[in-house]
Amino acid sequence: MAFMAVLESDLRALSVEARRRYPAVKDGAEHAILKLRSLSSPSEIAHNEDILRIFLMACEVRTVKLSIIGLSCLQKLISHDAVSPSALREILSTLKDHAEMVDEGVQLKTLQTISIIFQSRLHPENEDTMSQALGICLRLLENARSSDSVRNTAAATFRQAVALIFDRVVLAESLPAGKFGFGGQLSRTSSVTGDVNRSINLSDSLDNESVSGGPPVMRETLTETGKLGLRLLEDLTSLAAGGSATWLRVNILQRTFALDILEFILSNYVAVFRTLLPYEQALRRQICSLLMTSLRTNAELEGETGEPSFRRLVLRSVAHIIRLYSSSLITECEVFLSMLLKVTFLDLPLWHRILVLEILRGFCVEARALQILFQNFDMHPKNTNVVEGMVKALARVVSNVQVQESSEESLAAVAGMFSSKAKGIEWSLDNDASNAAVLVASEAHAITLAVEGLLGVVFTVATLTDEAIDIGELESPRCDNDPPVKWTGKTAVLCISMVDSLWLTILDALSLILSRSQGEAIVLEILKGYQAFTQACGILRAVEPLNSFLASLCKFTINFPVETEKRSSALPSPVSKRSELSVDQRDSIVLTPKNVQALRTLFNIAHRLHNVLGPSWVLVLETLAALDRAIHSPHATTQEVSTPVPKFTRELSTQYSDFNILSSLNSQLFESSALMHISAVKSLLSALCQLSHQCMSSTSSSLGPTTSQKIGSISFSVERMISILVNNVHRVEPFWDQVVSHFLELADNSNPHLKNMALDALDQSISAVLGSDQFQDYKQSKSLQSSQEMEVNLDKLRSLECSVISPLKVLYFSTQSVDVRVGSLKILLHVLERYGEKLHYSWPNILEMLRYVADVSEKDLVTLGFQNLRVIMNDGLSTLPTDCLQVCVDVTGAYSAQKTELNISLTAVGLLWTMTDFIAKGLLNGPLEEKETGVGSIVKQQIGSEKMEDQIRSTSNNARDQASSVDGVDFEKLLFSVFSLLQNLGADERPEVRNSAVRTLFQTLGTHGQKLSKSMWENCLWNYVFPTLDRASHMAATSSKDEWQGKELGTRGGKAVHMLIHHSRNTAQKQWDETLVLVFGGIARILRLSFPFFTSLSNFLSGWESLLQFVENSILNGSKEVALAAVNCLQTTVNSHSSKGNMPMPYLISVIDVYELVLRKPSSYHGNAADKVKQEILHGLGELYVQAQGLFNDVVYTQLIAIIDLAVKQAMLTNDNFEMEFGNVPPVLRTILEILPLLRPTEHISSMWPVLLREFLQYLPRQDSHLQNEDGKIDQARDSQVNYDAPNGAAPISPNKVAASPASGSTAAITGIPSYIFAEKLVPVLVDLFLQAPAVEKYIIYPEIIQSLGRCMTTRRDNPDSALWRLAVEAFNRVLVDYITKLTNGGPDSSISKSVRTRIWKEIADVYEIFLIGYCGRALPSNSLSAMVLEVDESLEMSILNILGDTILKLPVDTPTDILQRLISTLDRCASRTCSLPVETVELMPPHCSRFSLTCLQKLFSLSSYSNEVNWNMTRSEVSKISITVLMTRCEYILSRFLTDENGLGDYPLPKARLEEIIYVLQELARLIIHPEAASILPLHPLLRTGLAEDKEKHDNRPHLFVLLPSFCELVTSRELRIRELVQVLLRLVTKELSLEKLSLASEKDTSR
Repeated sequence: MAFMAVLESDLRALSVEARRRYPAVKDGAEHAILKLRSLSSPSEIAHNEDILRIFLMACEVRTVKLSIIGLSCLQKLISHDAVSPSALREILSTLKDHAEMVDEGVQLKTLQTISIIFQSRLHPENEDTMSQALGICLRLLENARSSDSVRNTAAATFRQAVALIFDRVVLAESLPAGKFGFGGQLSRTSSVTGDVNRSINLSDSLDNESVSGGPPVMRETLTETGKLGLRLLEDLTSLAAGGSATWLRVNILQRTFALDILEFILSNYVAVFRTLLPYEQALRRQICSLLMTSLRTNAELEGETGEPSFRRLVLRSVAHIIRLYSSSLITECEVFLSMLLKVTFLDLPLWHRILVLEILRGFCVEARALQILFQNFDMHPKNTNVVEGMVKALARVVSNVQVQESSEESLAAVAGMFSSKAKGIEWSLDNDASNAAVLVASEAHAITLAVEGLLGVVFTVATLTDEAIDIGELESPRCDNDPPVKWTGKTAVLCISMVDSLWLTILDALSLILSRSQGEAIVLEILKGYQAFTQACGILRAVEPLNSFLASLCKFTINFPVETEKRSSALPSPVSKRSELSVDQRDSIVLTPKNVQALRTLFNIAHRLHNVLGPSWVLVLETLAALDRAIHSPHATTQEVSTPVPKFTRELSTQYSDFNILSSLNSQLFESSALMHISAVKSLLSALCQLSHQCMSSTSSSLGPTTSQKIGSISFSVERMISILVNNVHRVEPFWDQVVSHFLELADNSNPHLKNMALDALDQSISAVLGSDQFQDYKQSKSLQSSQEMEVNLDKLRSLECSVISPLKVLYFSTQSVDVRVGSLKILLHVLERYGEKLHYSWPNILEMLRYVADVSEKDLVTLGFQNLRVIMNDGLSTLPTDCLQVCVDVTGAYSAQKTELNISLTAVGLLWTMTDFIAKGLLNGPLEEKETGVGSIVKQQIGSEKMEDQIRSTSNNARDQASSVDGVDFEKLLFSVFSLLQNLGADERPEVRNSAVRTLFQTLGTHGQKLSKSMWENCLWNYVFPTLDRASHMAATSSKDEWQGKELGTRGGKAVHMLIHHSRNTAQKQWDETLVLVFGGIARILRLSFPFFTSLSNFLSGWESLLQFVENSILNGSKEVALAAVNCLQTTVNSHSSKGNMPMPYLISVIDVYELVLRKPSSYHGNAADKVKQEILHGLGELYVQAQGLFNDVVYTQLIAIIDLAVKQAMLTNDNFEMEFGNVPPVLRTILEILPLLRPTEHISSMWPVLLREFLQYLPRQDSHLQNEDGKIDQARDSQVNYDAPNGAAPISPNKVAASPASGSTAAITGIPSYIFAEKLVPVLVDLFLQAPAVEKYIIYPEIIQSLGRCMTTRRDNPDSALWRLAVEAFNRVLVDYITKLTNGGPDSSISKSVRTRIWKEIADVYEIFLIGYCGRALPSNSLSAMVLEVDESLEMSILNILGDTILKLPVDTPTDILQRLISTLDRCASRTCSLPVETVELMPPHCSRFSLTCLQKLFSLSSYSNEVNWNMTRSEVSKISITVLMTRCEYILSRFLTDENGLGDYPLPKARLEEIIYVLQELARLIIHPEAASILPLHPLLRTGLAEDKEKHDNRPHLFVLLPSFCELVTSRELRIRELVQVLLRLVTKELSLEKLSLASEKDTSR
């Protein structure tokens, strides 16, 4: 065990220390060690006195070291309960002896041991031991020789012992555990409110008896422990009084210490004095007597009793008695309080008064203590009003600041103290402060305590009032119930009594200190007090205190200029406040932080007490009006900004956050009116009206700044009335008339500012009410409520709606002022825009008012009236009563016909469209025909029987009758009335109006046409549509063509300046042309939407024919835009319905006939306009064919092609110089090229492919001259003239017509070179069409296509810069590839005769022969071709060679043998150019010519070679045979010509082209391997031929080398080394072919032997 080990260690140390001088102690210690080893626990040690005895023996020696060791061991034994209680006396005796030792360490050890004894099991239980133990502490405390540390330790030990004694008393007397009371003075928080709240929380631990004041249950008998504590209390009281102790073994003790211990006991052991009678008597008789004696100040205080510390203890003790025991010590506490209050009157030292003020402040901030005092004294008729006395005493201290010389310094110090307290730090002076500064600080401290005390009373009243509300004794100011005549609750009565007795004193003191203080913290605290007390007065319905505090608070809200303050002789009172508000607004108003906080406080009070202010609202509202003016004044600033700032800058600056916050609070106050009682709202409104009336009466009699200020106050009143109305719309009926009557009165004022203000206010008020939840949608409320509920609610709604809207009518008709009428219409406009759907009962009056406005002459009124109508038409038709619809249409017609404002008429026409949209909704459930237009209705009519038609017709009529009369409204009649208005407006002299009417008419028909029945459509077509077209066409043809002058804008230089008018609209005829264009567009729209339905109408065909006549006439005689519109009208109809099969054939043919007719006849316009119309027609034809392909047959298609051909011829005739001038295709021809791909015949008219292609092949260049080839032979062009018979009996299209007309290839010429621009564009289009043709039709036209492309290719010589020949080459390659691909993949078509294929091959061979020989690889004259273009041209030449050599001659196609020979011969002739020319000419030949020749030679080698090809076929074998023969001949010629030229040149080198050619030939001959079948036709010796036949299995046969062997032998002598090397290689190959290399090897071996 650790304790045993430590004890043994201490014994060893004791033995060592006593070894020399005290052998007995040493022996005892060793003996104790042995004894200790036999013990195992502290209890065994306690029963064995040997261990304790050795330590006592060591202490008896009384040496410092041994005593300290002995005392330390004693403490350990006592702490571990290892000492028997019987040894206590001996231990105390030892301690007493040691207390007399002079060593400080021993003394401290002694006190420590006593403290341990009191806390251990050895605690003294009898008076003797207790007094002995306490006496040791007191002797050391009072010993003059004791050091300070010993005295302090002794005092602490004694205090601890007293606490332990009384704790045992509480335990022994079975008193409640814990300490009742506050254990001393309360520490302060950062604010007075915090002190009050903290005191409330701490005082909750007191029992209910202390609060109620009831008598406690006392006990007279005491236990021994209780008696012991009583003896101690009596001795301490005696010592505190300066006497001697009868029980404690001390003769004298400092009174301050004794009083301190008494104060400790009084404050911490309240239950002892409240429960035990002996203690209570001791308190009453001895302690109170002591304190009364000590409190006396009538005699000079001497000695210790005059010291501040003693006085503080006395006052604290008195405070504890008053606070904790006043219920039982009524008389004593009354005496104490009287004595304390008396001190504040006497001329005592300032510190003494401060001590008393601290005590009084403590009472004030402790709510429970103040409550008890007021109950026990002020409310008791026989007792003194001590609380009232305290408040007056504190107020007197505050009021004395006015007479002090250093009042300003003191107030500044007070503010600093409050500021420090708010920050949580202690306020203190500097160490070197002067006496004057100390005096000021002391006075400030006194004032601070007084102010805090007063605030404590205020917050206590507020807290108790809140508690009364919580327990139900008082009603909250927000409660809806009326307050009782008199409050009866105990707490409520208490609060009322406190307010009645204290408010005036508190108000005077607080208003004084608030007016003199500037510190933020003190101002905040005082204003909190204002707020708390005012709210309490309001809750308690204490009217006079409430109004007085409000009046006082309002004084601190706004600071006015100094001049005004000088005019008043004294401080302003609440009565004179109004004069203060009439300050010149131009003067600068500075809001100090005090003003801002005062305003915030006022807002808080008004928020809390809005239901109980009543007449006091006037004063509050005057203050708020002044604030509102200050907020909106550019001269008002906060104290932080010294110079005024512009308003817009101020709003953006954070320095003006106070203004923003105050403005928000100002608004929130009135927004919270929704929480007020209705009576409170009426009071508030009455106050606002009163304020406004006062200012209205003064505005008419005064001028200048005062008037503007009054207007500002009226504006404030009006704005706040609106705010109240907005926030109380759910219960607006009781005060609506009060508000509106005031607004109407303002509107009648002569001041324009007030008039506008009233109109705006009326607008906002009506909008707010109509926007409330009470005005639900009429139909919604009708559907959701029962009949009885609906009737009641509708009556209520009717009354409210009429009362809300009626002021507008009254305002309009009761005045002749245009401004007021304009304002009334603006308000109506706003109402309709926002809440028109919620109105129902006011529409007749509204429409009557608008109809009246339409007839007035003032433009502004008409404009506003129409704006109202537009809102109704756009947004309110669905909510408009049914009996008002026709009226609405009539009003709209009146506005559309008026001449005052053009824009109004135009917009009114648009409103008629809106009306038709609404009417169409009524027709939504119309006849079946409305829903089954187009194809469906036509199919139904074709399939159904007569009976079905009758049934549908009857059903439709019934449904239409039902639909057109929904809710008693004839929608059909309404619709035709709108159409009639639009038709009449379509003849208006104003172009804008009639165009808008026409556009609206047709847009309406197009949008809602599907909802109209047959009869309605017939009515529309014959009565509205076609008459409108007829009138517009007539007016367009007969109107004046004189130019207009625009509107006169002014004068310049004495001449009138007119607005410019566009040249397309500067005559009446052009304006009517625009109208006619709109009519055509409208007709096109309705035809596009409903044409199939129209075809089912009776006599529609006649209408269609009349429409075609109008279209024809418009195209031929109208302007360009009219013609285009007419074409678009037809085209839109055809395109929309042809693809769907809804276009009957007669209608389609009629359209084509019209197009043909207008193309044949000359039009009234020329140039670009005519071209544009023709282009549009041609586009239309192309689109027509695309959409109606299924309807075309051979006859119609032939007619279509004839029309296109006619257009081409006309374009060529009229645009013969277009290409020459502009260098591009004319617009009409360009359009034809665009539509040509669209004209490909469909499958059911596939026989038309040749007709189409031949029709356009005639526009390619024709071969009218002979071409001379390089051999000087004349090749007649194969120009087959074909008679084109049109199928199906159509008129044949003769090519002579085309020949007669100037074609693009022969008519226009620039310096003798023909222009092929149209042909260039035509070739790719024709080839694309040709490749899409079916196989049968394609084979028919193949020869002609190839022939035509060949003619185009031959234009290269005459016009090498043209793109025609290049495009023709590419097209020719595409055609050939397509042809060869078809032959290769599918073989020859059985339906195509051999003669046809032979002709195709013949044409192909002709093209190759003519083009390759005559036009490729030639040096053509051209100065404009760049190197890049030449390179591209060369690549084209190579491409055509590749097609010939790699595709035609190598693929297995059924090419005739003669054609093969011609093609290979063509290649040979092209390959012979380099070698056949003289050496001198070769040097002049361009490089591309030699490259072309060499490429042709390469193709010959390629055709002759054989490389184990898998797909070797008969055609390939035949080509190989032909080409090897041609190749051998060509090679022999090249070799022989080389030797000849080399010998002839002598030392001169051969041209590079010739060298490259022979080197290439020699290299290719070495690489060439031929097929055995090709070798069989070589001219060889029979023996060689036999050997070759026997050696067929060889794969690298080169028998062709035998044919050229003689030439090789001659080349051995060539001067060119490269030639000799290549010949040597060839000779080795010949040797190898003859198998002679083996012989030569054998001969070499023989020679070596």
